[in-house]
Order: sequence, then structure tokens, then C-alpha cells
Amino acid sequence: MKALQFTGGTDRRVADLEIPEPAADEVLVASRSVGICHSDIELLEGRYIIPFQYPVIPGHEWSGEVVARGGDVTEFAVGDRVIGECVIGTDHFGFSISGAAAEFFIAKPSWLHRIPDSMTSTQAALVEPFSCGYYAITQAGDVDAADTAVVLGAGPIGLGVVAAAAGRGARVVVVDRNPDRLELAGKLGAHHTLEPGDGLQDAIGSLTAGRGADVVVEASGSTAAMASALEIAGFRARLVNVGIDVGGSAPAKLGLIQSKELTVRGTIGSPGVWERTLRFLEGTGTDLSPLVTASFPLSRADEAVDLVHRGTGQVKVHLTSEATL
Repeated sequence: MKALQFTGGTDRRVADLEIPEPAADEVLVASRSVGICHSDIELLEGRYIIPFQYPVIPGHEWSGEVVARGGDVTEFAVGDRVIGECVIGTDHFGFSISGAAAEFFIAKPSWLHRIPDSMTSTQAALVEPFSCGYYAITQAGDVDAADTAVVLGAGPIGLGVVAAAAGRGARVVVVDRNPDRLELAGKLGAHHTLEPGDGLQDAIGSLTAGRGADVVVEASGSTAAMASALEIAGFRARLVNVGIDVGGSAPAKLGLIQSKELTVRGTIGSPGVWERTLRFLEGTGTDLSPLVTASFPLSRADEAVDLVHRGTGQVKVHLTSEATL
């Protein structure tokens, strides 16, 4: 089978490997669509957040089909279309254990969820990044049509936040410098788009009759944006940081947390919400496929990784495979 391997020193290759055999409590999955994430680039560059060893097969945003199962597996059958969670105890699928960027790979039933019939393989492979945005919105409390939700950053996670907040009925404002991503935010339900800068607080005030944002989700990972969230927030607003910056700093008016009675929290990943995420996407009919701005067959995976690694402005690049046993 063909598999994308990271081998160290930013080197990668499409290798020919043996198809793995599932153990009694495992299933063999044929990949159908696999997203390339910024964290995959961190893995490629040797700086992922938990220990790992090369060579490693990346791929934690994926959809696939069960093509074989061990004798003890009863939860899934051959032919089931599935997606899988990527944080498995202390392991991270696609990082500390090899992932889905291969024609075939091993998974355990406890990680897996069935794909609704209404969802394509491309859409299903976007559930993992969307679930992070959906989780961030759930942690902001009862977001609904009474709220103006401001999303700082229109990357894949921020755009997922847009879709989640809009699906709950909120009026959504997106802040980003990239016009293409702002246009995409509009397709996913954003009502207003703004650029960051000194006039942002006044612009948010104008949109809210001076009230300020009810919900602010920081999804860019910019320390300056994290600081600005305190200023654009209204009284008793809920702030959620989902963008990642470890060790950065920026001046911030921390007294606003007290004077505005703000609720501030951070989120990591999407623990415990995958089933709800799938029901939300199916129930709202949200189509995330516009997030995929480029697609390559698995045989050209090195080209796809290079496109993301060079920072060419893609939102989400997918690898595809139709391999069968």
C-alpha cells in the first residue's frame, strides 16, 4: 500500500508498505479523505507538543471505510463509513502513533463514529477540525440569536466557529485580513466581516449599538488578538481562546476582566462532543466542503504537504484514496 511518511529533517516520502493486519479487537480502515493540518507541519518539523518518533504516518483529520475486522469486533461491519477521534488516552493518532495518510490503517472501535448517510467523505474528514470550533462555542455557554459572536481569525478552526455559532442562530462577526477567507466566512454564515486594527472596537460598537460583543472566540493564536478580545467584549461577555500560542505575550488591559465581569476560558481539542458534532452538522445541514481549497491523490501526498508547508494561503488541503482490498 502507499503511505505518506515523515522521516525526519522535514523529509517526507510516499512509501510502499505492507498492509497491516488487524488484531482481534481492531478494524482495518481504507482511507477516503485526509486533511493536512498545521499541526502536521509541526510534526514534520520535529516540534509537535508530545513525544514521537520518525518515521511516522501523519493524518488525524480523516474519513474512511471499514474493510476488515478482527474476530472480537462487533460494533462495526465491513462497509461501514467511519471517522475517528485523534486523542486516544496518552496517544495522539497521526502523531505518536501512525495515522490515516495511508491507503489502509488500523483503528480500534472505541475511537470510531459512523458517518451519516447524508455526509460525503470530504465533509466527514472536516468533522475533526470543525469539532474544535463547535466545542469552543459550547464552552461559551448558551449561544443563540440574542448574541453577537465575534470570531477573531478565519483559519480552519475559526471558520468552524463561524459555522457553529451561525448554526445556533447567533449574529456572527468575523475579523481577519485575508479577503478570500472573509468571503468563505460569509458562505458559512457570517453576517459581517471586518479587518483587525485600531478601529475594531468602534466597529464592533457600531454593530451592537454600543453594547460590545456578547461572545468573543479568539481563533488566530495571535497574542495581540487575545488582548483585543478584552476590549471588544461587552459587559458580562463570554470569551473563549481556542487559538494556540505557547509562551507569547502582549500588553493587555487585564482590569477589564473584573470591570466588565467577563468570563474567560481556553479550550483544547474537542473532548466528548463528537456525537453531538455529527448530530449538529446533520441537523443543520451545514456543508463544510468549501473549506477544502485543494485536493491531491495520496500518490501525490508529498506535493500536498509542500503546498501547506510553503504557506500558500490554502484553507484546507485534502488527500484522497479509493483503494480497496
